[in-house]
Amino acid sequence: MSLLAKLSRRIYTILHYLSLPAIMIRLLWRSRYTIAYRQRWSERFGYIKRVTETDASIWIHAVSLGEANAAIPLIKELIVRYPQYTIVVTTTTPTGSAQIVRHLKDDVMHVYAPYDVPWMVKRFLRRSRTKLCIIMETEIWPNILHSCRYYNVPIFLANARLSERSKLRYQLIGRLTKSMLLTYSMVSAQGLLDGERLLSLGLEPKKLMISGNIKFDIQLPEKINDDGKSLRKEWGAENRPIFIAASTHEGEEEIIIDAFKRIKEQLPNVLLILVPRHPDRFPRVEKLCKDSGLNLVLRSLNQIPTDDTDMILGDTMGELLLLYAASDIAFVGGSLAPIGGHNLIEPAAIGMPVLTGPQLHNFTEISRLLQNSGTAQIVHDAKSIATAVNALFSATELREKMGARAKEVIAANSGALEKHLEWIEKNFPPQRRLYNA
Repeated sequence: MSLLAKLSRRIYTILHYLSLPAIMIRLLWRSRYTIAYRQRWSERFGYIKRVTETDASIWIHAVSLGEANAAIPLIKELIVRYPQYTIVVTTTTPTGSAQIVRHLKDDVMHVYAPYDVPWMVKRFLRRSRTKLCIIMETEIWPNILHSCRYYNVPIFLANARLSERSKLRYQLIGRLTKSMLLTYSMVSAQGLLDGERLLSLGLEPKKLMISGNIKFDIQLPEKINDDGKSLRKEWGAENRPIFIAASTHEGEEEIIIDAFKRIKEQLPNVLLILVPRHPDRFPRVEKLCKDSGLNLVLRSLNQIPTDDTDMILGDTMGELLLLYAASDIAFVGGSLAPIGGHNLIEPAAIGMPVLTGPQLHNFTEISRLLQNSGTAQIVHDAKSIATAVNALFSATELREKMGARAKEVIAANSGALEKHLEWIEKNFPPQRRLYNA
């Protein structure tokens, strides 16, 4: 590591350390609506239960809900292929935590990730006795990487993506970024553009693998479509057109509500399912919908819609796939607001047409594939959303063909999971002891 890179990391560490009080205050603020933000703080400082059942662990870090969903199939395979090791999974948000616990239960040791401060990270590594670290997507933390190198822990950046916007930000700290990228043992990039951007920042070509996106290897519940039909029947909505707007952010719900009112002018019996991205926003979105004059029911209370119900607020966790399966057309949020988009693969895998806004810099390859296949459409505002939804509802055959084609696109682009596992097993054979106490 160059002198400038060392200095940059030290400045970063000081700033990160000084920001901890503000971070804790933010956690308290968010806990007003989601109490989980107030819990298990000691884990964030590296105070975790010591790994004692085995003499080593494999650490997988998935920052939040999206990364957790992508990591779950990989983690399930690691549990089977590495039974002699404790699988430690970290997240930074309660939503990611809940998803890991929901799907993996006691098969893994789940804790919150330590803050990126050297002594906190080193305490975590000592207590977890980590020998292999797998980081999902674009989490580049200077002190986690430095500490792993200090303890000779190989690091695999899995399913990596890097937008042009993120690349430009990392170029501002070019020396530090390059030194961090040199720490990785291997990086698997989702696409060629992601790989090229990583190489331009200093990643060694021999460490780069273009794997495709592991999210295409989505594992849907076996009877998800049947469960969706059953839910519609429970609602008495078998004959109602249902439009779902999922993973929405602040500023997007207003657009969706405006679009929905336009849709109702042509389809008076249409039903909207609105699923905000973050649970701490559920109460605010509920108030927004009521203030807009919509008649709504809450999914969290298992309220059954009537013929007069305009919308269902999806204020629950872990039900998004089911709600997709109960719907006809999906809009995926984080794409009208400058967030970068969210997972388009889930509704496509269910077999439904997908609408999304233009802000897709985190999902450029996925959106390109779906747009080129004619299964996803870009919308820009309430008017274009209403126009697209009304057109699709008036063309049942086209809508069904788009849904079937979407499923084909997902299946055709799967296989990244096995590429990840092949690299892991080649470099860390399951029969090899990764750690000696």
